[in-house]
Amino acid sequence: MRGRSAVVAALSAATASAVAIALVTRRRATERLRSGRAERTTELVKLTTSAGANYARMQATAAFASEEKKAELQARFELQTAEQVAEVLGNMKGAVMKLGQMASYLDGGLPEPVREALAQMQQDAPPMSFELVAGVIESELGAHPDEVFESFEREPMAAASIGQVHRAVTRDGRAVAVKVQYPGVDEAIRADLDNSDLLFGAMGMLFSGLDPAPIVNELRDRLVEELDYRIEAANQRRFVEYYRGHPTISVPDVVDEHSTERVLCTELATGARWADLLGWSQAERNLAAESLYRFAFGGIYRLGVFNGDPHPGNYLFNPGGKVVFLDYGLCKTFTPEEIKSFERLIVAMVLHGDPAEVRAEWTQQGVLTGGDHLSDAAVFDYFSHFFEQVMNDEVTEITSEYASDSLRRYFDLSGPHAEMMKSVTLPSSMVIIQRINLGLYALFGELRAENNWRRLAEEIWPFVDRDPSTPMGERIRAWEIERGHR
Repeated sequence: MRGRSAVVAALSAATASAVAIALVTRRRATERLRSGRAERTTELVKLTTSAGANYARMQATAAFASEEKKAELQARFELQTAEQVAEVLGNMKGAVMKLGQMASYLDGGLPEPVREALAQMQQDAPPMSFELVAGVIESELGAHPDEVFESFEREPMAAASIGQVHRAVTRDGRAVAVKVQYPGVDEAIRADLDNSDLLFGAMGMLFSGLDPAPIVNELRDRLVEELDYRIEAANQRRFVEYYRGHPTISVPDVVDEHSTERVLCTELATGARWADLLGWSQAERNLAAESLYRFAFGGIYRLGVFNGDPHPGNYLFNPGGKVVFLDYGLCKTFTPEEIKSFERLIVAMVLHGDPAEVRAEWTQQGVLTGGDHLSDAAVFDYFSHFFEQVMNDEVTEITSEYASDSLRRYFDLSGPHAEMMKSVTLPSSMVIIQRINLGLYALFGELRAENNWRRLAEEIWPFVDRDPSTPMGERIRAWEIERGHR
C-alpha cells in the first residue's frame, strides 16, 4: 500500500491528465481542441490543486486508521481523482495525452483504476472527422485526398495523441499509411508544455535531490520535435536505411512525395497487434522480445539513435520474431561522448562489478548527487537492479514483478531505497533512455520473456562484440557482414 500511495503522488500531475483522456475515449471527442494557453493553464491548475488537496486529506485521515480503512481510503481517492480529471479536462489533446500514452503501458505499480483508464490509450484515441482530415491534406498536399490518392479510407486505422492514421493507395498502386496531424494540436501541445511545471513539479517535491529542469527541458524538446513530421520522416529514413534487409527488424519506407510537416505517408505494414502476441506460444513471445531488445539497444550502440517510444501500439508482429517498428516521432540522438559514458557505466557495473568504480562513474555523470553518507555497496545495490538482466551469464525471465520494482525505485519514497533516491537525479541525456526501464521491461514482463540477456547484450555492445549466441543472432551477423555494418 505504501508503494501504491507513493506512486499515486508521484504521478498525480502527469497521469491525471491521461486518465481524463482515457475515460472520454468511451465517447467521440469534440473536434475543436482547447488550445488557448490561459484556458488550459486554468484547467490544469484546478486539476492539480484539487488532486493535491484530496491526496493530503486522504493521507491525514489514514494516518491513524487501520490497514483495512487505509485501503478503503486509497481506493476512494483513486476513483475520485479519475472522476475529477474526466470532468475538468474533458477532451484535451496534446502533450497531456502523449504523456498519458507514455505511462499507459506501465505495470502493476500503478493503481488499478488509473491503469484501467490508461490502458484504453494504448492503441486508439477519439478520431477526428474525415472533413478535418481532408482539410489538412488539402492544405499540405494541395488537393482533396480523393485527388491525391487512388483510394483513401474515411475511417482511421489508428488514432493517437498528435494525429491519426488512414489506409490509402497511391496513384501508382502502393498501399500506404497516411498519418494526419490534428488541426491545432501544435498550439495545444505548446500550451501544455508552458505548464510543464504543473505537469512535472511533483518530481521536485517528492525527490529532494532531483533537479526537474533537465527532465522537463528534454521532454519539451522531444515533444516539440514530434509536431514536425519532417523530423519524424528523417528519423524513420535513418532507421530504414540501416535496417534494410534485416532478418527480423522491419521499418516501413517513407513516401516522400506525400509527406510534409503535418502529413506523413509511409509504406503500409502488416502484422499482429500486441494483444494477439500475448496469446502466442512462449517460444514466439521470446523471439519477439529478442527482436525488441536488439532494436532498442542496437539503435543506441550501433546507430547512435534511440527510438524513445516503446509503446505496444507501435509494433506489428509476425512469426519467427519478425517485428515491424512504427512511429519515429520521439527519437533521441546521442553524441559519441554520451555513448562512451554509457559504455563506462556498463564496464563499471557489469564487466568489473566494482562498487567504488560504480560510485565514481555515477557521480561523474551527474546522476548521483551528494549521498556521502551512503556506502559504495548501497550505491552498487541500488543501481545494479537496472542491470540485473545482464549481470549474470544465464537464462533469466523478465517478470512483471521486476518491472514493478523498477517503477518503485523511481517513485516510492516510502520504500527501502528512500535515502538513495534523495541523492539521485537524471541529466538530460538519460531522460528518454529511461523508457527502457519504465516501458520496455514492463512489456517484457507481460511477455514473461526469457533469454540469456547478458549474451545478447555482449553481441550488441561494440566494446565487447561477442559472437552470436542465438539462431537469430547468427542470421543478423551474416546480414551485418553483407551490409558492411562490421
